[in-house]
Amino acid sequence: MTDIENAEDDRRVGRRSRVLKIVGLTLAGALVLGVGAAGWAYWHLNNNIKSVDIDSALGTGRPAKAVTTPSSAASASPVPTGSLNILVLGSDSRSGKENKSLGGGDSSGARSDTAMVVHLDAGRTRATIVSIPRDTLVTRPSCPLSSGGSTSVAYQVMFNSAYSVGGPVCAVKTVESITGVRMDHYLEIDFAGFAKLVDALGGVTVTTTQDIDDDDSHLHLKKGTHHLDGKQALALARTRHGIGDGSDLGRIGLQQMLVKALLTQISTHDLLTDPAKLYEITDAVTDSLTTDTGLDSLSELIGLGQSLKGLSADAVTTVTMPNVTAPSDPNRVVAKEPAASDLWESLR
Repeated sequence: MTDIENAEDDRRVGRRSRVLKIVGLTLAGALVLGVGAAGWAYWHLNNNIKSVDIDSALGTGRPAKAVTTPSSAASASPVPTGSLNILVLGSDSRSGKENKSLGGGDSSGARSDTAMVVHLDAGRTRATIVSIPRDTLVTRPSCPLSSGGSTSVAYQVMFNSAYSVGGPVCAVKTVESITGVRMDHYLEIDFAGFAKLVDALGGVTVTTTQDIDDDDSHLHLKKGTHHLDGKQALALARTRHGIGDGSDLGRIGLQQMLVKALLTQISTHDLLTDPAKLYEITDAVTDSLTTDTGLDSLSELIGLGQSLKGLSADAVTTVTMPNVTAPSDPNRVVAKEPAASDLWESLR
């Protein structure tokens, strides 16, 4: 081989070496950027979640936790098992421009206008959702305050006053007091979060059995099937004056219908193959979410979600706490006994 041919070979090797270096650096840069973006996304979603240390605030003297003897298969699984009771509240938070625009009022506080006890069975394949009417008259126990001190015991007061006077801690304590059931976890989502979740899912399809004409919630629907966006779905969840006798019981029926419709909508998305959609939905949920400290990280919420992958909308039973009109006030209800106690006993 001549000196000229050798020199040409050296130049080709040099060019290939430079090309490989450029490709290698480009791939390395993309990998670093990808890992960095994933790390930022995880930090952002994790940082969205707000939490309250309910266990420390309430201490001892609470109902006992459910005891489940795991099978050998369950104990070998990384996915959580065992029955759980979760108090889920929908609050009409008055903070933030989005909540105000959706009907949250001024910035003076919030109420728990939706309260559901979600019971997951030990296999996480069935669930029972019990709605507690906000107008239920209860004995509200003394609750510790984050500022120090505690609230006074109050008799024959509306159930949703617990959140107003003592926040999530008092809401949990009041539910445990009237049910005798330990709340293993607490989840709260506000107006904006609910509307964002529905929009992130591409809306939700519901079928109403009667016309809805409610100026307060700004919702006007003819009976039939409708595909609602987030703002419309929120209005449906808040509607009470445009249906039935205008009481909270009619609204609860609409809320339970929405829960099942959302479960059905979620099941239509293969989120593992659509990271962008997964991020959008997760961001919508976590941005307006408050939990207890046992669910205040993305990994803990993902663990809970993974444990529910076998749960379908058909396996979810929705009921309302048995109730009757309060003798002292025709606009309020009280627990109907012994039916209410029997229901709560079945969840322990």
